[in-house]
Amino acid sequence: VVPRITEPGYIDLILDICQKENVSGVLSLIDPELSLLAENCKRFADFVCHILATKSTTFAIRETTNRSMWLRIVSNEKRSENIFIMKDFAAIDFETANECRSSVCSVGVVIVREGNIVDSFYSLIHPEPEYYQWFCQQVHGLTEEDTDDAPVFPYVWEKIAPKIEGLPLVAHNSTFDEGCLKEVFRVYQMDYPDYEFYDTLSASRRHYGCRLPNHQLQTVAAACGYDLTNHHHALADAEACAHIAIKIL
Repeated sequence: VVPRITEPGYIDLILDICQKENVSGVLSLIDPELSLLAENCKRFADFVCHILATKSTTFAIRETTNRSMWLRIVSNEKRSENIFIMKDFAAIDFETANECRSSVCSVGVVIVREGNIVDSFYSLIHPEPEYYQWFCQQVHGLTEEDTDDAPVFPYVWEKIAPKIEGLPLVAHNSTFDEGCLKEVFRVYQMDYPDYEFYDTLSASRRHYGCRLPNHQLQTVAAACGYDLTNHHHALADAEACAHIAIKIL
């Protein structure tokens, strides 16, 4: 049963339905809902659920006298061709030198258009702050010697920014990569463009559920038909993320 907009905690109730029923899209049928849903687009995106109309001019809805529900909820299992599917995006992955999110020491970016990989970019980055923690080195294998002569982040981002302009960003566990990007922008006093992030980790949990032993990047990539052989290399991880997103996001 879909709650009325006047009920307390309306958005939380809708989100709960979306999570429990594996909903991929919510379409508002009355104007009062449009602005409220649009204001909460980011919360729905975190659950890999899309608002299919963000303002009253987006869709023309024909009223019917026997309509009893205010929302049409579309299940992932019954996804139609008319539902928004992300075809153009940039998959991104950062590796860090230490516990600071700003200490990005490598980045991989993969550009996808019309569901096909069309470009990629990789660079080492001189980290800030400039030191490596042992546990980070154990993950990605990079050391001070690898990045001593690497460019600092602003110079690297000058090359990336035109490639991803106008595209949503996708990452596996996007909270980490989005946090890295925001923090390194802050450290270098750069204006953050408020990039829109989507998360393949959340998408995997919703799509595969208990059918996978875990939802780590290499596990999900394999389930999507991609063999990730160089895990924790930023470009390899971005490529794996792109293949996952093409399949299930």
